[in-house]
Amino acid sequence: MTYVPKGSAAEGPYALEIDPKRSGLVYSALRVVDIEPGATHSFATGESEWIVLPLTGGCTVHAEDEIIELLGRDSVFSGVSDFAYVPRDAHIQIASGAGGRFALAGAKCERRLPARYGSAPEVSVEHRGSGTCAREVRNFASADAFDCDRLIAVEVITPGGNWSSYPPHKHDEHRPGVEAELEEIYYFEIEAGEGGQEGFGYQRVFPSRPGGTDVLAEVRTGDAVLVPDGWHGPSIAQPGHSMYYLNVMAGPGDEREWKICFHPDHTEGYR
Repeated sequence: MTYVPKGSAAEGPYALEIDPKRSGLVYSALRVVDIEPGATHSFATGESEWIVLPLTGGCTVHAEDEIIELLGRDSVFSGVSDFAYVPRDAHIQIASGAGGRFALAGAKCERRLPARYGSAPEVSVEHRGSGTCAREVRNFASADAFDCDRLIAVEVITPGGNWSSYPPHKHDEHRPGVEAELEEIYYFEIEAGEGGQEGFGYQRVFPSRPGGTDVLAEVRTGDAVLVPDGWHGPSIAQPGHSMYYLNVMAGPGDEREWKICFHPDHTEGYR
C-alpha cells in the first residue's frame, strides 16, 4: 500500500507505524505516537537509528546513559523543533509531562553512533522556489546538516494554494554523482482553516519505469504516502490551509547523500 490513511497502519501505541516488515520498504521507517500527560513510551531501536522529533509538545528522551530534554513546539506550523538522535541496539524511553505527539523517523543502519541533541536554533531553514511554488524547507537532518549513518529527514511547509516537491523528481537509481537510491516516506499534517475547518492536500507519485509506483492521493492530517520508487511531486496544498510534511529517506548506498533527478518534461525554474 503506497497511500497510508491515518490509522490504517497502526499497531499498539502508534497512531501511524510504517515498518519495513509490513510496508514493503527495506530501509526507511516512521512511527507517530501520542503520549498522554505524565505518561511514557518505550521502544527498542533494533537495527535502526532513530530521530525523536516533537510534532506537538515537549518530552524527555532517555537513551541508555543519556538524558535529552526537548522543548518541542506548539505545532508543526509554529516553527522548527529541537530533536534527539538515538542509536541502534538501544532501549529508549520518552516521557512527556504535558503530553504531545512525536514522530520517530528511522533508518536501517550499520554504524552505532552516540545519542545526541539537535538544537532548534541550529536547524537550517531554506526558502525554496518562488510564486505559487514557494515553500519552507527545514533541513534538520539533511545529509549535510546532521550526522547519521543512513537516515535523511527534512520538514517542508507549503503555504495554502501552493505546490511543492516540484518539479517532479526521483531518486530510485544509483548513478554516481547524479542520483542516489533512496526510499522515501511523506507524513502529512494540514493546518486548520480560520473557522477550524479540516483541510486537505494532494500528493502525486508516478512511474519512472514500467510497473512502477503510481498514485494520486488526497491527504489529510495523519496520512502518509510511501515512495519506494518513481517520480514524486507535486505536493499540493488546499487554498487557505498550509500543508506540512515530514520526509524520511534512506537507501542502500555506501555514501549518505541526497542526489535527485528532475523530470525532463517539467520546468526546473520552480525548484
